Amino acid sequence: MKESSQPVNPIIKKLEELADQYLQGKSVVDLDFSNTKIAFEYKTDQELKRSTWLFGLMNKPWLVKIGSKLTLWAIKLRLPFVVGIIKSTIFKHFCGGTTLLTSQHDIEVLAAHNVLSVLDYGVEAKASEEDFNATMNEGIKEVEFAAQTGSVPVVSSKITGLGRFSLLEKIQSGEKLTDEEEKEYQNIIKRMDSMCNRASELGVCIFFDAEESWIQDPLDSLINMMMKRYNKERAVVYNTFQLYRHDRLQYLIDSYDWAKKEGFILGAKLVRGAYMEKERERAERMGYPSPIHPTKEASDEAFNMAVRFCVDNYETLASCNASHNEYSNRMQAELMVEKGISKDHPHLMFAQLYGMSDNLTFNLAKAGYRVGKYVIYGPVRDVIPYLLRRAQENTAVTGDMSREYGLLLKEMKRRGLKK
Repeated sequence: MKESSQPVNPIIKKLEELADQYLQGKSVVDLDFSNTKIAFEYKTDQELKRSTWLFGLMNKPWLVKIGSKLTLWAIKLRLPFVVGIIKSTIFKHFCGGTTLLTSQHDIEVLAAHNVLSVLDYGVEAKASEEDFNATMNEGIKEVEFAAQTGSVPVVSSKITGLGRFSLLEKIQSGEKLTDEEEKEYQNIIKRMDSMCNRASELGVCIFFDAEESWIQDPLDSLINMMMKRYNKERAVVYNTFQLYRHDRLQYLIDSYDWAKKEGFILGAKLVRGAYMEKERERAERMGYPSPIHPTKEASDEAFNMAVRFCVDNYETLASCNASHNEYSNRMQAELMVEKGISKDHPHLMFAQLYGMSDNLTFNLAKAGYRVGKYVIYGPVRDVIPYLLRRAQENTAVTGDMSREYGLLLKEMKRRGLKK
């Protein structure tokens, strides 16, 4: 990969000019992301107290570190009481339920506040063909459930839930596959096609996650195959672009150009990224240049330029701004108003994770924007890796109060509640 922070073509130059204009201008939208009344209106006093207590615990790095290790140890030993504790605390906050049906209550609560749901079966680290088929079948169930629920326009899926990680790694490395491995690869295509075909039939969208850079090339190839097949009339399939990678802004532009040439709508979910420490550690260990931007500022700039590019081309590019960054969300909202684009246009969506950044989600929804929550569900034991990542993300590593905890305390004070 080529690393460069310089503009690579006239489109990027134009985007930089737009950025300058934006930074020099004034806000054109009335969005107050510090409004905790709107952010937590959906929570009862008891729920607010429980969330504040939970984030107070996660505000202690030492406790999260020890708790994570003890949780993994206890789950490995299959201690029965641990699942119950997790289910009533961190699982309850960050997940919709153990099944689609038990998630329905939270989906309905979100819908009552004009917030959409993105369904995500949070089971990870499976490795057998039987497991992959089970994940595909669950994905089809999600699509059918979404089609019957007006507030669930999207389901989300990981390709490593449909095929073996090491097989994808081998494909990217350029090694020759055995006959059995070629059959495995064909099975991944069949599983993806079954899910995408059902989504196309029922008017639902599928977001496929980005994953580690050393398997991303075959993932891109598979997703592009599905987009070319199913995105002729509308955006059914979306790829995910991790903008903390220094090559992904250009890849987004190239993907759009290719989609236009091939006559289909590009679906693009924009994220900063999820594997930074792992990516940098592997690059250093194996002696190749890190695929990650050297600074947070560079990642932020790439992400925001990607947002502007998607808004500029919204008629032929469907995107989801899946960011927890206040500036990036406000910027897209302002660009839409400046360009006279309908706030609920189907090609421009916002999304955040369930249990996080309610100040962004609910204030955007209140203002009329098309915004959703990622509603993760699945058996408690299987979603524990996801839950531990959420706990670590919300830990105040600097010793200061985490943003989420601060907002919850502010709302507790506004309501006159005590911790």
